[in-house]
Amino acid sequence: MSIFHLKPLRQQTDEQLMARAKAGSDTAFEELYRRYARRLKGFFFVQLGGDEELAADATHDVFLRAYEARNSYQEGRNVDTWLFTIAYNICKNHYRSNAYEAQLMASLDAEPVSHQQIEVDLDAAMLDEALAQVLSELPAPLHQLFSLHYEEELTIPQIAEIVGVPEGTVKSRLHKTMNIIRKKLKNYANIK
Repeated sequence: MSIFHLKPLRQQTDEQLMARAKAGSDTAFEELYRRYARRLKGFFFVQLGGDEELAADATHDVFLRAYEARNSYQEGRNVDTWLFTIAYNICKNHYRSNAYEAQLMASLDAEPVSHQQIEVDLDAAMLDEALAQVLSELPAPLHQLFSLHYEEELTIPQIAEIVGVPEGTVKSRLHKTMNIIRKKLKNYANIK
């Protein structure tokens, strides 16, 4: 019996829980669900147009796929990266199935859509609202990268692994995303 079997589930690392799930422990997998379901649902809510039901379905789909693939999980791989890779692929499939991907990918190099004049002295709540609007107008691939890095706080290497592109491409796209955001919110003096 290994030492991680002696610690309560809540004190075990994600990787220890995954090893237990791989060995057949449903309670270990339920603990991973408890840790990540809310974050994943929030990610899907933003990425799938604010549809709570669709976000919940997609979250359950992540865990169903992860459960079915638990035996192929590679020890040493970060569980959060693995789960967000599955989530990213579900988003890609959703866009592809809805015929949005071609339009969104073509818009990566398009000029940002013009925005209404925003008064400089708006309070923080108005800035948050304006930022949410700008994010909703971003092409899905850029919005996803922004969410993974700035909201989910994943590292560039983790994001590169999730989306299957080189780290330099992730950095370049994040830079482009921030430039779009800065340009659209240029009337806010505190945006740098």
